[in-house]
Amino acid sequence: MQVFSANDIVEVAVRIEENGITFYNFAEKLAKTEDAKKLFTMLAAAEAAHKRTFEKLLADIETYTPPERYTGEYSDYLRNYVDNNLIFTKEVMDKQLAKVSDTVGALEFAMQRELDSILYYHEVKNLVPQAQHETIEKIINEERKHYAMLLDMKKKHAC
Repeated sequence: MQVFSANDIVEVAVRIEENGITFYNFAEKLAKTEDAKKLFTMLAAAEAAHKRTFEKLLADIETYTPPERYTGEYSDYLRNYVDNNLIFTKEVMDKQLAKVSDTVGALEFAMQRELDSILYYHEVKNLVPQAQHETIEKIINEERKHYAMLLDMKKKHAC
């Protein structure tokens, strides 16, 4: 049985951000309006910054073991969470991206991915050292802002 370490958890976060960059670059090309193109470009850059942040965290948490009520608690929970809820995976993205054909569809896809990321990072925060919680919380807040920006843009395009 594979066991997740804090290192594994943050590597998943790096992959989430990499897939976010790929999606936002795709969405920028799909967008028809200049304001949507700018938003997607800005979000791709933000995801790249998050990726760098998580890569820096990897060096600090390699030997950290999160507290557990029973052996394997967090690895079992995280494995289930990743297997059933993590959407920014290449396989799922490829299938879902094939369905995205316009700006509104891209915005809706991105909004759901931002929500998924927020949930994942809340879980990650509980699995890394306390000293890293503030950094993770900052990223969660940025993801919330991304969601709000996407929602505002969707409102503009839905009219």
